[in-house]
Amino acid sequence: MIRAYSQRMLPPYYGFVQIAESDRARAVSFDGMGWDIQYLPDDGGGAGQKKRALGYALDRSYFPVAKVQRHQLTPYVFPSFLDASDITACIDDLVAFLSTAQFPFPAADNFEYWLLDGSDESPLALIFSCCDESQISTYPNCTAWTALPHSKMKVANTAMEKARSEPPVNDRFQRLVATRAGSKPRAAWFERRRDENNTFPGLLVREDWQDPVQHDLCQRYLSRKAPRLLMLQGLSHDERERLEIAARQYAVEVDQYFPLYPEVNDRQRMSAIRVEARLRRETPQTPKTDSSKVKTADTPFSKDMRILE
Repeated sequence: MIRAYSQRMLPPYYGFVQIAESDRARAVSFDGMGWDIQYLPDDGGGAGQKKRALGYALDRSYFPVAKVQRHQLTPYVFPSFLDASDITACIDDLVAFLSTAQFPFPAADNFEYWLLDGSDESPLALIFSCCDESQISTYPNCTAWTALPHSKMKVANTAMEKARSEPPVNDRFQRLVATRAGSKPRAAWFERRRDENNTFPGLLVREDWQDPVQHDLCQRYLSRKAPRLLMLQGLSHDERERLEIAARQYAVEVDQYFPLYPEVNDRQRMSAIRVEARLRRETPQTPKTDSSKVKTADTPFSKDMRILE
């Protein structure tokens, strides 16, 4: 029996990891294309199952035993103390499963840890998520939300912001969220339930900023993050539409993350974006000189809950 699921990579949110696991092995992918296959030895006391229950992010007992890249399997040399025949059988099972699997896998991290709004204690920004309630105690009591840093995702400042030597948009939006959380910030765990009426921010952070400058800062950050946010499952049609439009200028990233998009609103638009990405990759780079510099665009831009006491 192989269980296939995905979960968000946090904090900060920067995408999804795909996981296909059996009792003794798992295949892990960050792009739906290449897979690392890992094996969990049995210590004779059922430790494998107990360790697996801690979840992907917290478990470090697996041994890398193979990789799959472009449908090609490359086994590694196994440590002598491992059962080679059992490892081979596990690899074969996972490779056979992946050969017919549909990506992305359903998201399973429905236990979510949110920074709360300082005014009404509603969910403000997502900090952590996990797949099982038993994992909650392993996470720290953190009350700080972090934006994806400028070093990983550059959001261009305006000419006026550059003239004022303003910090990056990412840093300013992170401080904005912290201010909204209040001087004594609180966070809480929730479980998403489809039969309840409470809602979470669809793009993992509140967008209802009343001040025009704050609203603009929020939208610029989310627009720049659109290629990654399109990997989210459960977005409304309008949310996905906004993101697809914003992501057009970041074609290379869209093409990179496309295998993990659960839905597409406009397939013709998405095809055009991906064609542009391939043309960019095939176009030779012109060396930069003082008189001629290459101009490149920046790289890719309700749900229910139960609070856990």
